[in-house]
Amino acid sequence: MENQTKLNGSELLLECLKKEKVELIFGYPGGAVLPLYDAMYDFEIPNVLTRHEQGAVHAAEGYAKVTGKPGVVVVTSGPGATNAITGIADAMSDSLPLVVITGQVGTGGIGTDAFQEADILGITLPITKHNFQVRDVNDLQRIVHEAFHIASTGRPGPVVIDLPKDISQSMGEFLEHFEVDIPSYQPNTSASLPQIEKVMKQLKRAKKPLLLVGAGVSYANATEELRTFVDKYQIPVVETMMALGTVPSKHPLNLGMGGMHGTYAANMALSTCDYLINIGSRFADRLATSPNSFAPNAKIAHIDIDPAEIGKVIRTDIPVVADAKDALEKMLALDTKPGNYSEWIAECQEREAKHPLYYDETDEEIKPQRVVEIVGEITDSKAYVVTDVGQHQMWVSQFYPFSFPRQMITSGGLGTMGYGIPAGIGVKFAHPESQVVVFVGDGGFQMTNQEFAILNEHNLDIKFVLMNNHVLGMVHQWQEKFHGARFSSSEFKTQPDFMKLAEAYHVKGVRLSNPKTIEEDLKAAFALEGPVLIEVEIPAQEHVLPMVAAGAPNHKMIGVK
Repeated sequence: MENQTKLNGSELLLECLKKEKVELIFGYPGGAVLPLYDAMYDFEIPNVLTRHEQGAVHAAEGYAKVTGKPGVVVVTSGPGATNAITGIADAMSDSLPLVVITGQVGTGGIGTDAFQEADILGITLPITKHNFQVRDVNDLQRIVHEAFHIASTGRPGPVVIDLPKDISQSMGEFLEHFEVDIPSYQPNTSASLPQIEKVMKQLKRAKKPLLLVGAGVSYANATEELRTFVDKYQIPVVETMMALGTVPSKHPLNLGMGGMHGTYAANMALSTCDYLINIGSRFADRLATSPNSFAPNAKIAHIDIDPAEIGKVIRTDIPVVADAKDALEKMLALDTKPGNYSEWIAECQEREAKHPLYYDETDEEIKPQRVVEIVGEITDSKAYVVTDVGQHQMWVSQFYPFSFPRQMITSGGLGTMGYGIPAGIGVKFAHPESQVVVFVGDGGFQMTNQEFAILNEHNLDIKFVLMNNHVLGMVHQWQEKFHGARFSSSEFKTQPDFMKLAEAYHVKGVRLSNPKTIEEDLKAAFALEGPVLIEVEIPAQEHVLPMVAAGAPNHKMIGVK
């Protein structure tokens, strides 16, 4: 047949990746993928050798988050594949497109408990959008292209391709032209016009409308449409943590982040609005802390690409299954006359003025909130901001002045400690000319710090702000507030010397402990060339406030000014 080339499975796979415009691979070799790595040796798509398979997947997540393109991972069978599980589950929770290629023992050995065999299909079934095992080399091209299509369309998510070693060495046909056709997978992206009309008719009736913005807006590349809608209709906005930057933090209608550690203004708006339009958020429990009492006075419209999310947690009056961009375009096209919400806006802004985010300013200790503010000033609000998980994640969410979509890169749904360092590396590979800052705690740092080896290897200029309070900060805070200050296994009795650790990886290290000079010291550290680890000593007793206790309604907040 015309347009066919005979290749072995490994070569065929790489040619498919080239067709999918893959720019790089994050991975770690092993026996079952040696034929594939051999084919990579002189192939044009580079492999970034991480130091752990979990790091490879988190790096691919960072890449996927800021580009919108699938991150690609290659790991070996057995322990290589199982080491990737946390990252795959994380990507599933946060709707990130990944294609994870796992090696597998030869087809004759599957099911025999062969060396380095693991049932990765069974293990990943609940944490992937789909998974495949290649049993015939002539199915490989179809499977690869279907995997990319599934990962990146509809609600994005991770897809696993399990590749037995003998398939990677078998000869097969590579087609120059291949069309994906999956009759059983036809995600709907187009909003029903009658439903959109209902959304806008209810807006005309509302006196206190509120927009809830989730990550689905930026994933759909609908930021421009959203901002146009906000400015045209003058509706206050609450963002989820994953959506920070979709509407600039300094926009007068942006009330900030809602939920457990959200602003007073945002949570009170959620509690008192009479019409809530949710675009691209899944009403996670960190936002809707008490589902039965969430937005109690409001009619609720929920626009989401995934029909399974609508009505799952919160009752929905107007469901719209659609891509956020298509929905917003149709909402704008109806050209509904804007209402007058000036009294409602004044009410929201008065709360914001009376009860802002705050912390006790002092020159006796370094306040982590001030550190975040200073970094925001140094970076002029323009850095890609990556966080690990813990108190620092919340301080960054509260105090960094976000200004553009996909700016906040963090583990939201799964809350994976160890995410920050490798995710930041993935972001830097995606945008090498952009400034990338990673905030991390002393706990999370020790989970994936081995990925520091990549920094000098690839000349990655990333600034890492390590907030060291010598405890597992969020665990410590909850133990103090809800467990009688019984600090069970949350205090580090010994710590490594983080400066020597940085030096071991040929990375500059700076330790900051003087509250009186913290601003100038941070500026000097950020002025250093190349990757820098900036360790900042912060007090263990500092809490993330305000706070909504688990299960409490949004308006019952602890620590409001």
